[in-house]
Amino acid sequence: MGGDEDVLASYHQRTFSHDGKERAVYERGGGPAVIVMAEMPGITPRVVEFADRVVDLGCTAVLPHLFGDPGRPPTVPYTLQSMGPACVASEFAAFATGTTAKVTEWLRALARDAHERCGGPGVGAVGMCWTGGFALGMMVDDRLLAPVLSQPSLPIGLTKRQKADLHLSASDLARVKERTATGTCVLGLRFTGDKLVPDERFAALRRELGDGFVGVEIDSSPGNPHGIRRIAHSVLTEDLVDEPGHPTHDALLQVLEHLRSRLLDG
Repeated sequence: MGGDEDVLASYHQRTFSHDGKERAVYERGGGPAVIVMAEMPGITPRVVEFADRVVDLGCTAVLPHLFGDPGRPPTVPYTLQSMGPACVASEFAAFATGTTAKVTEWLRALARDAHERCGGPGVGAVGMCWTGGFALGMMVDDRLLAPVLSQPSLPIGLTKRQKADLHLSASDLARVKERTATGTCVLGLRFTGDKLVPDERFAALRRELGDGFVGVEIDSSPGNPHGIRRIAHSVLTEDLVDEPGHPTHDALLQVLEHLRSRLLDG
């Protein structure tokens, strides 16, 4: 079953190739580029809605097709169908600790290309779920000024070590720490009850990055005041309640302000 390309009808599709790997990329807007990396199972309608917000902000939304069927709504069978191949793909290193996923090299090249074409002081990157932590690895390049980690779920946390791992090599982590020490801010989002994003991972981000990490943790415990479901996961998409006063709405606005202040101000 293919995706619903209608939700991407206003986006220009092109291909981008680096180191022999070619992928489709969807783009819309004008101004500095923001790489929007879709969550599992792929570029869903709600991911496109978030990208539309980036465009409305005054930026160019750049959506690489990493897995799944572009435009297809999420279902449990479809998510499992997308997750299976991704789990064993070496470029994602879904279970590996102490290493940066190989796909990050391709994403860095995409960000460099987007910066050259779109201009501005640099680029932003928003990862979600499976791609949630990729923006950290992309920070090795000085062009990345506004990294956002929304529910960073890799490596899959089966062991204590995996739960606390940041999906970075030692050298890349050292470079990320250099950049946060000199003013680059990393914004992270998660629901408190989300088992796919363990407490240990945000604790590691705070320990390693200090004041360079701003963690937004939304209460999804039983009886929470906003009735957020226990298994809530997708802060900016499927579990977003776009109403003033709701914590997911506030988190969305914080992400947009993070992008605006670093890419459009000054």
